[in-house]
Amino acid sequence: MLKKIQRRFILAAMAAFGVVMLIIITGINVANYYHTTSMQDHLIGELLKHEQKVFQKQQTSRPPFGKIPGGGPEAEFTTRFFAVHCDTDGNMKAMSRDYIASVDERTAEAYKQEVFLRGREKGYYEDYRYRVSRNDRGIIILFLNVEMQIQFMKSLLLVSLVIGIISLFLVLLLVVCFSRRAIRPYIQNMERQKRFITDAGHELKTPITSITTSADIAAMEHEGDEWIINIQKQSARLAHLVGDLVALSRLDEEIPFPEKCRFSLSDAAWETAEPFTVLAKAKGKKYSQHIEENLVLHGDCNSMQRMISILLDNAVRYSDEDGTIRLDIYRKRGKICIEVFNTCSLPDTSNLERLFDRFYRMDESRSKLTGGTGIGLSMVQAIVEAHGGKIRVKSPDGKSIHFKITL
Repeated sequence: MLKKIQRRFILAAMAAFGVVMLIIITGINVANYYHTTSMQDHLIGELLKHEQKVFQKQQTSRPPFGKIPGGGPEAEFTTRFFAVHCDTDGNMKAMSRDYIASVDERTAEAYKQEVFLRGREKGYYEDYRYRVSRNDRGIIILFLNVEMQIQFMKSLLLVSLVIGIISLFLVLLLVVCFSRRAIRPYIQNMERQKRFITDAGHELKTPITSITTSADIAAMEHEGDEWIINIQKQSARLAHLVGDLVALSRLDEEIPFPEKCRFSLSDAAWETAEPFTVLAKAKGKKYSQHIEENLVLHGDCNSMQRMISILLDNAVRYSDEDGTIRLDIYRKRGKICIEVFNTCSLPDTSNLERLFDRFYRMDESRSKLTGGTGIGLSMVQAIVEAHGGKIRVKSPDGKSIHFKITL
């Protein structure tokens, strides 16, 4: 139980930190992307204005490199671009490549065709940021070389991811180291609760035994007295409840089974199920079982038998008249599966997981008739988890219930 709580604390802390890191990394890279593209689009806009004037033969001066944000006097030598001038039908008429040497007309034609196929006014293509300008005189497509900016964005993304992963790993180590200290108050509270239940259980045994003994003596003198019979029943139920509470408290310990061993689960299940076969038939219920042979489990044999006994007892106790009960124990994909099925009428199937809560009863009126302490399934769940397994419950039609344990 404590290890489970510790794991949940670690997972919750790492999930919170991971979400924060993801938001930070995403925010940094998205902000950098929009800032970089806005600067590129601003430069492309200024260069397009120049190309339009050149296309209209209004001027032949140099592009406005001075308007580049943060460009400085070296911007003319670090900015590489070319422009494709087309008519209104998209046929290339001219190419401006005074500020680039690695692109010829054939390459420019291929770039132009790709941009037209994409149908977007601006975007990225290979190492270039492009923008399409249309007017009555024709079409101008300007390609700005942004290879260094693209590499910077990729490097920033890679570096931020690496830093995020390293940070997650370091935080995981710290959380693992300090998790025990963080849940120490909860551990102390659980220890006090278990100690209280154990001490109270021992203290209650003496008066319960005295009441039971006195009731037995009174029953011998006043045979058939309904009040004495009721005292005997309730004292027996109280003794059973105290025993279950103490046993459940021990299952919550960090090492509930200090002496685990390998045992034949098949033999243990056969031995446990045999009395219920007779009991079910005596009550007019259909009982069937399939227990695979040679199933071996490393764990506590007595607790596993108690688990199967509780499930079968509930199946016999709560199944409807002429109902069906089935027990299946088998191996599948390297795991041992235990399934208990019985027909019954369930008033509500929305809170089936609450069946494992202590003292929870789905039908109070029926529980009083059938008896029971209300913590049997809690013990089942504790035994399963102490063996590293999982238990699930489902009711597909509301007329049956199915428990499946995977070990």
